[in-house]
Amino acid sequence: MVGLIGRKLGMTRIFGEDGEDISVTVLEVGPCFVSQIKTDEKDGYSAVQLGFKEKKEFRVTKPLQGHFAKAGIKPVYFLKEFRNFDIGKEIQLGQEIKADVFSSGDVVDVRGKTKGKGFQGVMKRHGFHGGQKTHGQSDRMRAPGSIGQSSYPSRVFKGMKMGGRTGNRRQTAQNLTVAKVLPEQNLLLVRGCVPGSVNGVIEIRKS
Repeated sequence: MVGLIGRKLGMTRIFGEDGEDISVTVLEVGPCFVSQIKTDEKDGYSAVQLGFKEKKEFRVTKPLQGHFAKAGIKPVYFLKEFRNFDIGKEIQLGQEIKADVFSSGDVVDVRGKTKGKGFQGVMKRHGFHGGQKTHGQSDRMRAPGSIGQSSYPSRVFKGMKMGGRTGNRRQTAQNLTVAKVLPEQNLLLVRGCVPGSVNGVIEIRKS
């Protein structure tokens, strides 16, 4: 398992060697710093905690200042654990890990928080077709219609498709291919789109 924390910079396109037009998402991945190493003997499971995006020390609470000082790294905004972490060599506390742990052709999973769109109706949220515009309907075109409950069972079943909050949840895009790696700039170009808005924080792992 190899994983890093990063942020989504946006989308663009590149051209393959055969002239193929490839839509890619640009991810700034790392540099990440090892802030804690967990072991089976001490913690009951094995994991590596990584930190991403440095921040000023006065913005950090005292307990976290001690946590970062113990690892010998500067304070960071984001911390994330990766279980069974393996980059092919022994990992040290405070070690810097960059985008070069990935290579072109790797298949990865990218997790992020989707764009929040607030409270939406059933047509936008679930793709309902809406009602007729004729036969006496003047204000029901975008309404969900009957939800099917009468005197029995006299309740709404869980999971019924209705209006509600849309987006703003964690989602994973699986089996995306790394099209190109730019290690000097810590950039990955991944085929297709990934969840989240521009500058949104993402986790990327090898599938």
